[in-house]
Amino acid sequence: MAELTVQDFKTMRFLLSAPHLSALPSDGAPEIAFAGRSNAGKSSAINTLCQQKALARTSKTPGRTQAINFFDNGYLRFADLPGYGFARVPPKVKAQWGALIEGYLAKRDALAGIVLIMDARRPLLDFDQQMIHWGGEYGLSFHLLLTKADKLSRNQQVNTLREAEKAVEGASVSLFSATKGLGVDDARAAIGALLPDTSDSAADTRI
Repeated sequence: MAELTVQDFKTMRFLLSAPHLSALPSDGAPEIAFAGRSNAGKSSAINTLCQQKALARTSKTPGRTQAINFFDNGYLRFADLPGYGFARVPPKVKAQWGALIEGYLAKRDALAGIVLIMDARRPLLDFDQQMIHWGGEYGLSFHLLLTKADKLSRNQQVNTLREAEKAVEGASVSLFSATKGLGVDDARAAIGALLPDTSDSAADTRI
């Protein structure tokens, strides 16, 4: 576990875009992957956490991200995985995305954990379950980030949080809203908890 500060997120910068596994950057700093269905609010969540308007590209067109986009601040790295699910793209492209994501999860030594982003109104759908299965196969830890939580009543928020906690054993869960700024600090703390607690962690290698 590493204690991350706001500055750790604000200093993130775009590194590169990898459309296939051979284009991945070399393993280096501890890496957190952000995964989620198309239109779950993944890019907006990354931008809000990093207090940047356009670090991750947002689009009203589901499936716009078709590569793994990497962000880096010199001692910590984020990987924005392609959105998946109901995106209106050919089956061949969806299969390529699936192979890219699973290959990344299987082979990435620097990967410390996954932030699985789900619309709080529709959590734990088929792709979410597939991601949890893949991650479990490779011994990866999860934080479940329930976005667009402002669309739910307080009682609905509490019930959704409880159901998600029951559904995925060992995963941390938090509510989030990019538009309202709900749960930002909780999400940052949860991301820090995914990082290794060693002398090589982000908390100990800041420049």
